[in-house]
Amino acid sequence: MKTVKIGLLGFGNVGGGAFHILSENKELIAKRTGVAAEVTRILQRNRNKKRLFAADPALLTEDPDDIIKAPDIDIVVEMIGGIEPATSFMCQAMENGKHVVSANKAAIAANYRLLTETARKNNVEFLFEASVAGGIPVLSALAGPLGANNFLEITGILNGTTNYILTKMTEEGLSYEEVLKDAQAKGFAEADPTADVEGIDAANKLSILIALAFGHYVAPDAIPTVGITGISAADIEAAENAGQKIKLLARASLREGMVEYLVAPAFLDKSHPLAGVNNEFNAVYVTGDMVGELMFYGRGAGPLPTGSAICGDIISIIRKRFSL
Repeated sequence: MKTVKIGLLGFGNVGGGAFHILSENKELIAKRTGVAAEVTRILQRNRNKKRLFAADPALLTEDPDDIIKAPDIDIVVEMIGGIEPATSFMCQAMENGKHVVSANKAAIAANYRLLTETARKNNVEFLFEASVAGGIPVLSALAGPLGANNFLEITGILNGTTNYILTKMTEEGLSYEEVLKDAQAKGFAEADPTADVEGIDAANKLSILIALAFGHYVAPDAIPTVGITGISAADIEAAENAGQKIKLLARASLREGMVEYLVAPAFLDKSHPLAGVNNEFNAVYVTGDMVGELMFYGRGAGPLPTGSAICGDIISIIRKRFSL
């Protein structure tokens, strides 16, 4: 059986999740593709950090070139986060003939044109399902099964941290500050939650959705963005009295040939499908001119849901480029 060799750039929670799936479901993946997927190298610079999943120390390297430039690596999976050096690593990997999979919404949103054009110029695959909504396969659906539609609108709950905070404020009558502290204690919010609570994370993901659905690149910092820090208990109560819920929504719509976009808290009638998306879950509500209205729902983050999307991209590349 043919073997495809994979290098992982990063071995944090997401990298560990992807490695665990590739190891645990190795036989399943081989059966479904006819190709063995083998992780042969992992970039891990901090050997002392506690990990969710363990790997053979022989696979570990502290030098990214051992993966990016190695002639035996077929697919590079970038999971180090941030815009740089992640973008440079991905471009260098593609220039060295590697197919690239990434979960890095910040780098992809900031450098979408550069990354996709680099892939095209080097005749390699660049897939990034895990960059938006974790384990929910919305990007591949937009590009594949829904590809015959003109998309009229996309509305999403794209950030689990803010959705968790708003859910707890609604259900338990707590203040924003109280719920944020609880979310940080439970690991749903970072010590510095700015990217989440100010809507920056959602804007990054919306930028990617706009590029795929509307063929129009909008930089994240060009998307009008308002977070949830100004939402008060009084706002939550007013929504409840009106039969509504407040959700942080990322929206893009086609109006008279122009794409309009916004990230901001919004009042949703409780009858709307997105109003029932609670806690750390994500959802994307899509309207196509032919298919009508669809909703994709599931876990938007976490090592295994995100790792699942990464492995799905790996399988797609194997089937397209390596299967007999």
